[in-house]
Amino acid sequence: MAEPIISVSGLRGVIGETLTPDLAVRYVAAFAATLPPGPVVVSRDGRTTGSMLSSAVHSALAASGKDVWDAGVAATPTLGVLVRHYQAVGGVQISASHNPLPYNGLKLFNQQGRVIPAVAGRLVLDRYRQGHFAWATHDKVGSIRPLPDTTSPHLKLLLATVDEGAIRARGCKVLLDSNAGAGSVLGRSLLQRLGCQVTILGGEPTGRFIHAPEPTLDNLQNVQQQVVSAGADIGFCQDPDADRLAIIDETGRYIGEELTLALCLDHVLRHQQGPVVTNCATSRMSQDLAEKYGASFSRSAVGEANVVDEMLRTEAGFGGEGNGGPIDPRVGYVRDSFVGMALILAALAERNCTTSELVAELPHYEIHKTTTPLSSDKLPAAFVALEKHFAEAQADKLDGLRLDWPDRWLIVRGSNTEPLVRIIAEAPQAAAAAKLCAEASRVLQDLPA
Repeated sequence: MAEPIISVSGLRGVIGETLTPDLAVRYVAAFAATLPPGPVVVSRDGRTTGSMLSSAVHSALAASGKDVWDAGVAATPTLGVLVRHYQAVGGVQISASHNPLPYNGLKLFNQQGRVIPAVAGRLVLDRYRQGHFAWATHDKVGSIRPLPDTTSPHLKLLLATVDEGAIRARGCKVLLDSNAGAGSVLGRSLLQRLGCQVTILGGEPTGRFIHAPEPTLDNLQNVQQQVVSAGADIGFCQDPDADRLAIIDETGRYIGEELTLALCLDHVLRHQQGPVVTNCATSRMSQDLAEKYGASFSRSAVGEANVVDEMLRTEAGFGGEGNGGPIDPRVGYVRDSFVGMALILAALAERNCTTSELVAELPHYEIHKTTTPLSSDKLPAAFVALEKHFAEAQADKLDGLRLDWPDRWLIVRGSNTEPLVRIIAEAPQAAAAAKLCAEASRVLQDLPA
């Protein structure tokens, strides 16, 4: 059987093919063997295969001597809060994020309520591949019990970051697209607590998605129309495990995921100073906003664990990734769609404007993304060729190769799962970003065989 897609913080694969109950048991048992004594919280998004996998995860943890506290269906950021709130030693979220329905996955959390960093992830992966587990004897097997309250701790932290009264006074009409994932479990109560008139699409976490799960423009065209039909001030669109958020404005225009982080950051920096961190493939809007408000700015390698590492190193007040994942340390070191909703509603209330007016005040850039076939062994030569071709750009090799100009950038990164490179460019105009990607592709295609 082929291996699932494995990163430093978890794995995902196709159920019955690259992800089976046996594999899940071995991987979670490897994780359990690295943890100190104490309970582990387990939750899942709404996918139809989540209940089956949760049984395997529960068994692996209990058989490793860990007490299991089951949170049932819950968002990924909620799991991070629950691990800290109940003082657990770790957590397992069962989710394949935005992947199609045949997929599911496992994401691992440490006792700080964050996705495990690279060093811990490699230790788990080594134990998994070597078959090093620590099964308990009959008298040390752990117990399994449900958690009585899975939403209040997260809700309380979210409300503490905004002026609840001002948002309630504004009385926004909101369309929430949870797409039958985990987002509605907390999303409904958060929006109602903030005095919003709420229309919810896919409000039951059945996992039977009403559209393709990734909240992209192509997948949300019907939702755009429904925002207008509902007369909503804003549309919030979550991925299945609710760590990412895309925005639709009051005219039905898809604002996307890149602007989620920028809208949140603009509001936060109006009220507090502090370092800002994004990954190296996130829009320059965040850097521009940090400079505007006099905040220091730094980048990390791509990946939530890397962003969090850099946030902790710099004691950042805010961060995130341009895939719609804001990270607010006041709530937790996890990408969080609910943070996005609360902060954007706070901005609308404070500034008494429309969503499109908020967006119009942000720096404007266009991103273009493409791929080019290339084997990993050719990456060093590819980077040399690109640096030579774009000699006027400032080069950085934090993650792949990033090339920066005063008003645009290009990043080329090798894929972890396929013999290709991902090319992303951002510029003030879409045509300029597309031209950068095309030029980089031609350089790669001209490499010696």
